[in-house]
Formats: sequence, C-alpha cells, structure tokens
Amino acid sequence: MAEEPLGLRERKKRQTAHRIWRTALDLFLQRGFDKVSVAEIAAAADVSKMTVFNYFGTKEDVLLGPMEEHVADAADAVRDRRPGESAVDALRRQFLARVDGRDPSVGLSDDVRLVRLHRLIGETPALARRVMLFRLRGVDLLAEVLTEETGDRLMADIAARQLMAARDAVILENHRRLLAGDRAEDMAADCAALAERAFDLVEKGLQGYPGNA
Repeated sequence: MAEEPLGLRERKKRQTAHRIWRTALDLFLQRGFDKVSVAEIAAAADVSKMTVFNYFGTKEDVLLGPMEEHVADAADAVRDRRPGESAVDALRRQFLARVDGRDPSVGLSDDVRLVRLHRLIGETPALARRVMLFRLRGVDLLAEVLTEETGDRLMADIAARQLMAARDAVILENHRRLLAGDRAEDMAADCAALAERAFDLVEKGLQGYPGNA
C-alpha cells in the first residue's frame, strides 16, 4: 500500500527537524560535541531553544535522532515477515535490500558528514553510550516480537541477541571500512557476502526458529 503524502504542516515539521540536525552536526564536527550548547544550535538554525527541545529531548537526541528511528527495524522485519519465513530469513532479506539501496542505516553511505559522525560517536563517550542503548533496545524489541509469537521469553531473548549480534557486526565492519577511507559503492558486494555468511551462521543454530508464521 502506498504511503499517503505528507501534509504541509508535517512537511514543515520534518524540514525544521532536519535543519536543526544538519546545523547541530556541522557545529559538533567543527568544535566537538561537548563544546556546543543547545542555545548555540538554536541560534545557528534560526529557531528558539524551546523549539529545539520540542523536537529533541536532549542534546544527544539532536544528533542521534535519525539513528534512533531505526531501533525497531529488526523487530519490524520479523513481525511483518512473509508466511513461512523464519526470523533469520526475514532479517536477512531486509538487510540485503538495504545493502542494495546503499542505505545509511546499515553503514553504506560515504557522505562525508555521516562518516565524520561515526568518528565523532567513537570519540565521545556520551554518544557511544547512547548508541549502545539503541542496540540494546533493538534486541529488546525483537525479543518482544518473538515472545509474543512463541510464549518463551528466554528463548526469544537468546534468538534476538544472536540475530542482532550478526546484524550489528556487519554494520560495524562497514563503519570501520568507511573510516579507513573505503567507498560505500566498493564495499557493497563484500557487505552482502558478509551478511549472508553472518546470517547463515546464526541460522545453523536457530534452524528455522520460530517456525511458520
């Protein structure tokens, strides 16, 4: 089903949020995360400080908001999977589609700002902690989906951790290569092959879990 077009109000809200994010990112990259205040972000984006907080709860949220939007990706893939498709295959299919699309959410964008953002996260403990919390939340959301289907929380937790570990390991390898200077286009084939191997490894342990949808 095609998505309904956004109304003017919603488009303007998204444009404002994106402007704040781009402005904040540029300031953080120039001066470092800890040396930029929310007030300075607001002034540079030509909005009030209150407007920034209306869109983003904290300074960390300003920068990492686009990443947080993908926390539920794995859970969504498994919840909405095809009849008879395993959780492994659903997540594999979603991931490979994003590799084909050179999607930043799987670490396949060599946009200079995004590459520098990955470096900034690694150099800033507050940001690195927040990204780790995103990953843990992704595991919890996936486990919730599997628990709803199977009724076994413990096995759902184990399966979710294996699935997310495979997925995140491939993404982190992409980030490592981007920071080393590789181009996303040159990485795509390697990424797809690595993802196939990673999900195959998990599949050998899960063997079609949790069964038919």
